[in-house]
Amino acid sequence: MDLAGKTALVLGGIKGIGRAVALALARRGANVAVTWYDWDSELANLTRDLEAATDRFLILKANLLETSGIKAVVDAVAGRFGGIDILFNNIERGGWPAVHGPYTEEQWDLEMATTLRAKRWVLEAALPHLKRSGRGCAINVSSIAGTVGRTGPAAPFFAEGYAAANAGVATLTRAFARRGAPEVRVNELRLGFFDTRHGPGTRGWEILTEAEQRAIMDHTLLGRTGSLDDIVSAVLFLIEDAPFMTGATLLLDGGYLLGGEPVPPVPAGVVKPGESLFGK
Repeated sequence: MDLAGKTALVLGGIKGIGRAVALALARRGANVAVTWYDWDSELANLTRDLEAATDRFLILKANLLETSGIKAVVDAVAGRFGGIDILFNNIERGGWPAVHGPYTEEQWDLEMATTLRAKRWVLEAALPHLKRSGRGCAINVSSIAGTVGRTGPAAPFFAEGYAAANAGVATLTRAFARRGAPEVRVNELRLGFFDTRHGPGTRGWEILTEAEQRAIMDHTLLGRTGSLDDIVSAVLFLIEDAPFMTGATLLLDGGYLLGGEPVPPVPAGVVKPGESLFGK
């Protein structure tokens, strides 16, 4: 997909991943609409950066937990730019056990409402616009928490509610891939540990012990957390270079799910040279 003149709706664009993606799309000629709700202190920086990249942008404050208002937000973007071609469905709340402690019902409900429910209703509202585009593309952001849960080195990071909600994103992606076809591609971008997401630039990282921090790096084959550039590259691939890809999950975790344990050498074995493998 050539991004020039296309319209992208980027959720959670006030900082971090959403902001990096919004700016990358704007620099490639797309009209960009960004939603935000909190982190008011970052609004001036977002506005400044978008103004430097394009004059075709829209910033909307929206509480996407209030699902009754989602359609109005999406329709406002389509009305401003004449449609929507790309949805970057980047809304979540990750409740770190290390930060929030034991679960409360309120925390569980908030994680489900943000990470899973809001994504669903944004997809519902955006789908007609994406279909009218004829070559629509939606990307649902999720986490490897949906696979590993609260286990191993990830235990301080991924509460079970967050993990369950992220597991649901895969089902959501496949369902909307079916509904959107053939005009719309819907894929999932499943992320591991990144600088500004469960990594060194995230609130909570500093309260972990050095051993807990090191365990994440040791368990990741590439030995580092990911960068915003890594995510932007993956997003651009899904939008621009994957026209035959839908209903799929693109795993971007540096090899965390495989684990960093060393591979032992092949043992000598008990069969002697020249001896039959089938015995006597």
